[in-house]
Amino acid sequence: MTNYISSIFILCISLFGFTQETDARYSSEKEIFPFGVVESIDSKILNEKRVLNIYLPHGYHPDSVATYHTVYVLDGSANEDFPHIAGLVQFLNMYQLMPNSIVVGIANVDRYRDFTSLSKVKEDVEGIPNNGGLEKFMSFIEKEVQPLIAKNYKVNDHRTIIGQSLGGLLATEILMAKPELFSDYIIVSPSLWWNDMALVNSAHNHFKNHQELEKRIFVSMGKEHPVMHEVADKLVDAIRKSGNEKITLFYQPILTEDHGTILHKAVYAAMETFYPKEKE
Repeated sequence: MTNYISSIFILCISLFGFTQETDARYSSEKEIFPFGVVESIDSKILNEKRVLNIYLPHGYHPDSVATYHTVYVLDGSANEDFPHIAGLVQFLNMYQLMPNSIVVGIANVDRYRDFTSLSKVKEDVEGIPNNGGLEKFMSFIEKEVQPLIAKNYKVNDHRTIIGQSLGGLLATEILMAKPELFSDYIIVSPSLWWNDMALVNSAHNHFKNHQELEKRIFVSMGKEHPVMHEVADKLVDAIRKSGNEKITLFYQPILTEDHGTILHKAVYAAMETFYPKEKE
């Protein structure tokens, strides 16, 4: 218990920077609204300090016999997707629309480095000259993040990953290279154009040759550049034509949204699809 308490910090202090030094809008007399906890990792794999923002469901207690699903959020910094996804999960938990779940936001240091495979395509290199850190980042998730969460929190083996844009590219890479890391994959507007579409162009043979794969996969996107639709369609088509009946695939474009606004509706739709309401 002591190790558990000492390993976390109240999120209201470190997550949103609500201190006298960093945010003068709030006086020291104001009570801060707590939302979760923060874990820090001195990553040997990445050779840098990394932050995990963690939402714990209502009623969570480290001594409870209950265990919880985990939802991992790429782009999980405090000023990115973590608070929004945690809020959706809190809402769904409150109305028992999904199993009570812990949300783990992996805060970014350099998403362009971490979420991309090595590319020699001229446009890619010009746009992201330090690309190619994806292999190390996947290893970081597998060997440092997930073991830390398993050690310090009451979790079970059911893990969901959420990735949008380059995060969707990374989530697809994990699905194909390290599928055992997650049970469910929520892939939103994936940037599968990266590296001249190398990953998605290999998807047909990959899924056809991995009939043992048993996953739930939800793919969504808004109204975007035609290339984004092309690569998402290729991924979905590769999975559908794989002949693997153990993969449960959902493809739900939401064309009333765009690249910037798609995430909330897509994640909500994914959770509704994964955990349909019982008929009364």
